[in-house]
Amino acid sequence: MTLSHSPGHQDFHQFLRSYRESHPDDVLTVQEEVSTDQDATAVVWELAAQGRHPLVVFEQVRDLGATLVTNMFASRQRVGRMLGVDAARIHEEYQARTRQLMPPRLVSTGPVLDSVEQSRIDLGTLPIIKHFATDRGPYITNAIIIAEHPDTGVGNMSYHRSMLHSPTEIATSLHSRGHLWRLLQIAIERRQPMPVAMVIGAHPLFMLAGAARLPFGVDERHVAGGLFGEPLEVVRTPKYGIAVPASAEFVLEGVIDPDARVEEGPFGEFTGYSSDRSTNNLLRVESILRRRDAILVDVVGGNSAEHLNLGRIPRESEMVEKLRERFPSVTAVHYPSSGTHFHAYVAVKQMRPGEARQVMLGLLGWDPYLKTVIAVDADVDVTRDEEVLWAVATHLQPHLDVVIIDGLPGSALDPSASGAGTTSRMGLDATRGPNFDGVRAEIGSDAIARAAQILARVRA
Repeated sequence: MTLSHSPGHQDFHQFLRSYRESHPDDVLTVQEEVSTDQDATAVVWELAAQGRHPLVVFEQVRDLGATLVTNMFASRQRVGRMLGVDAARIHEEYQARTRQLMPPRLVSTGPVLDSVEQSRIDLGTLPIIKHFATDRGPYITNAIIIAEHPDTGVGNMSYHRSMLHSPTEIATSLHSRGHLWRLLQIAIERRQPMPVAMVIGAHPLFMLAGAARLPFGVDERHVAGGLFGEPLEVVRTPKYGIAVPASAEFVLEGVIDPDARVEEGPFGEFTGYSSDRSTNNLLRVESILRRRDAILVDVVGGNSAEHLNLGRIPRESEMVEKLRERFPSVTAVHYPSSGTHFHAYVAVKQMRPGEARQVMLGLLGWDPYLKTVIAVDADVDVTRDEEVLWAVATHLQPHLDVVIIDGLPGSALDPSASGAGTTSRMGLDATRGPNFDGVRAEIGSDAIARAAQILARVRA
């Protein structure tokens, strides 16, 4: 990691200014004073009910002490703009960039070092909001925890819901049992606390890197460099020297105590249910780093479009790439918001009987979150639930076209899963099949063009 002297342009403030200038119609600024108790979530929910998913800026949040920005990932068009492509090309662009791994570049200073507090830690000074009435309390929903392997120094970044436990402690959950959990097991074996840094708010491309799906031993900070097209610029935390984004909004440095267990949850999760399933871990905070003009960059919780997209786009991108490499007949893949992370639709142009079933089994085997995969023909629009359900209604015979496998590990947050987290998985073959008897009703293109002209005159 080389040392440079000036942080570059990986700054959330610059991103927000630029996006507001370029796409003013996609940013909703709320100047009216709102509460820290559920108001931001309620506004986003009302917008979604109207079919609207703008980036939302709350300029006056009572007693928060910071501007609040949320709903950033709720629109796939906006995520595409972050990557410089239209929404249809997100998967291939994300995969292409994340393969261009770049080690971070150490810089001598950055905005996150504007204020460094180590002597009098008071987490009550942080801007934190409550998202749902059923939440245990205010939650940090944009908490990216970074830990480094004690021998190799290779880092891991992952999201973990977090709430205040005391003025100096954070209660968090590692229920995904991912690579951070694996690093914690190393700390437990060595009977040592695990140093970590929690990043709260950074450029959206850094946030997308935090959701990446990688093999153990590959550092998400290198992925962030690939997404930026230049090395992630980092500074080191004052006590444990963990490399964190130089332009982050807030960073909490401390240790996860392997022996401590604390109450955490319930919290409104991606399932749409309030979950108290937790590993109940404790992070003891020893340093607070913050920008002078820090913004609270929030992620809307629950089964919001933002929460689902942020977690789902990296996983979709990996699945689409894998499927198309193995099955050239796959024409489209979509994880619908209606299915949270548990459903996927795949469109297939079958070359031989049974291929759709093979594709479904591939998806169900590769993605540990999926419970249901529906395969449809290439002329069915997988981005529209009603089209997929029409295919299920008219193409599928349950006794012939349903595959069920049980006893597999699933998401710990699935409220229908067993206490051990096992689940069954199902594939629905809603392709037409070789013996299908029917011709899809169609309207001619000339008639559709005339209808558009008629309706345009009516509206005028």
